[in-house]
Amino acid sequence: MALQFHFLRKKIKMKKETSGILRKKALKLAQKLARISAADDNGYAHCWSCGDAYHYKEMDGGHFIAKGHSSYWSLDASNIHPQCRSCNGFGMRYGIAEQQYTINMIDYYGRDYVEMMHIFKNKIKKIGKAEYLDMIQELNNLIKYHEERVGK
Repeated sequence: MALQFHFLRKKIKMKKETSGILRKKALKLAQKLARISAADDNGYAHCWSCGDAYHYKEMDGGHFIAKGHSSYWSLDASNIHPQCRSCNGFGMRYGIAEQQYTINMIDYYGRDYVEMMHIFKNKIKKIGKAEYLDMIQELNNLIKYHEERVGK
């Protein structure tokens, strides 16, 4: 009788890039772009709420209209700005960071635009895989430009 060896082969499951996975990638890149594009040539940006300067890698990309509340504004550059971690976390919920963020939004974009953002806050924006892939490519290109500008 011949000896037989049976090898168990692991099935490697490739994660299918669903729209949800692509959305998460795009959100992460949009937040990074908001931080790095606002940074000076040394890599420092000012918090949109408190005004303190931090290196862009030590900051968050804070959303005016929370990313979980609005698919319409979650990836829009006018909704994402650099914020220090304390303002973006605790400050937006319990502190004055949200009020200062709103004041800065009105000063920068104008009251009409900020009010329009609130009107469309609950509007759903359907984005397909192809659009996400294009967006991710564009965000990566812009981030690469800014990384070269600030020296990573």
